[in-house]
Amino acid sequence: MTRLNLVLLLAVLASAFYVVNLQYESRRLFTELDRAKAEARRLETEHQRLQVEKRAQATPLRVEKIARTQLQMRTATPAITQYVADPAAESVASSAAGSAPAQRGGQP
Repeated sequence: MTRLNLVLLLAVLASAFYVVNLQYESRRLFTELDRAKAEARRLETEHQRLQVEKRAQATPLRVEKIARTQLQMRTATPAITQYVADPAAESVASSAAGSAPAQRGGQP
């Protein structure tokens, strides 16, 4: 009978240690989850702040100001605009124009 009582006592102690360990692990994981949620909120706030800052940096007036001052660019006017013709496009246009009257000539 004493052996049975000793075995039962050991089983109760082992299960008690197991329950205590599970509670400790559960609390540790809950704390870690809470920290992760707080970090996620912080990162989301930072992301939103950076998005606002990006939109502020990309306003047309700011881009134009930087282009004028730092890059020393100026607006394009017809006086400084150069048009470059594409030779391949000209040959296609001329061949299409040459074949169009021939097709129309056959029709009444």
